[in-house]
Formats: sequence, C-alpha cells, structure tokens
Amino acid sequence: MSKIHFIGGEKGGVGKSVLARVLAQYHIDRDLPFAAFDTDRSHGALLRFYADYSNPILLEDAESADRLMESALETERNVLVDLAAQTSAPLHRWIDQADLLELASEEDIPIVFWHVIDDGADGIALLDNLLDRYGNGAAYVVVRNQGRGKNFSAYEASEARAKAEEMGAYQIDLPELHAGSMRKIDHGGISLWAAIHNKESGLGLMDRQRVKVWIKRAYQQLDTLNEALLAPAED
Repeated sequence: MSKIHFIGGEKGGVGKSVLARVLAQYHIDRDLPFAAFDTDRSHGALLRFYADYSNPILLEDAESADRLMESALETERNVLVDLAAQTSAPLHRWIDQADLLELASEEDIPIVFWHVIDDGADGIALLDNLLDRYGNGAAYVVVRNQGRGKNFSAYEASEARAKAEEMGAYQIDLPELHAGSMRKIDHGGISLWAAIHNKESGLGLMDRQRVKVWIKRAYQQLDTLNEALLAPAED
C-alpha cells in the first residue's frame, strides 16, 4: 500500500525541510521504498541534499502535481512531499479540484499530513485550519520541533491539540541538533549519512557524534509511527 506524505506546516522557518531530510534518510537506512518530491523551486532541501532520490514538482501546475498520485500508483512506496512555505493555496486547490482524498480512498492510498510546529501561535492556528479542512479524510502527525522552541504549553492547552487527539492524530518530537553542527551540514550540502560517516564532510569527530545521537533520537520517534504510517503493509 502506497501512502502520500505531505510534510508541511505552512509557516516558514519551523523546520519542515529538516524533517523531510530526516524522513528521506530514515527510508534509506530502513530500506523502505520511497519517492521524494520537492516543491521549493529556489532552494529545495531534498533536491540539494538527496538529489538522487528527489524530483522537483510545481503545485501550481496540475499536471506536475498529478505526478504525486501517479508515483503512488506506480508501485507500493511512500511518496514524500516537502512543502515549501506558502504553498498551501496551490496544494489545497489541486486537492480540491481533483477531490484527491476521495480518489485516494478509492485507490486505497492513505494521505498523511505532517504538521511541523514551533512554540508560536501561528502553527497552532494553521493546524486547526488543516484539521477543519480535511477532517477524517486524512491522517495527521503533529511534529513539535524542539530546535525551534522549548515551551509548547500553548499547544498542549489548545483546542487544536484536543481536536487532533480526538481525530487520532499522532504526535512526535523532532529533537534539537546543535546549531553549529547543522550549519556545517547545510553549508557543505551533504546528506545526513555523510554528516555521520564521511570524515571529509567538514564535520569533526564531535560534530559527527552529535549528528549521530540526534539521528538516533529522531529515529526513535519515527519508529513509533513505523508500523502505522511508514512501513509497507504486509499481505
């Protein structure tokens, strides 16, 4: 069974692309079949760091966006879609025009929205809007990015969280990575695997160790979702 995973949050700077990179590396390390699409035409992270696995896509172009469903139908795999900031309007338009959720249900292809939040108010409001728009027609994963905030009490007390919980949404934490280590990865344009294993990557021993520990903790979070959302369904 294929699944289409929209990795977003709409707000810029909350760590959507970092999560997309972690998910891509997770699929590679766990030997899970996947295809990756990047919606950011200017500086797409998946295209930069995982070029061998990723393709560009334009949500404003229906025929280009249609490749997401075609990819899911082609073979059983997870289709990862890294949503750039401010792409919700073309995404919702494409979904609505094709009634994607109904089609996906007919084709037995679950739709999963990964909503990354920091500790600000915008992410909570955007989550509430997302839940209202698609209701029980999709699955949801709320990702609290510890690298973009430490106090998520407003989210925990929000109606959006209660609504998400009532709808069966999953919740995970994306651990914080030392800013200097992440900066070196970004400046080097290297994959997370290379950041850990390649001594010529520009990261010293301690930086590589920090990335290794961070990836391990992130994978522990993803492992809680593996059977439900990531691993292929067994016959």
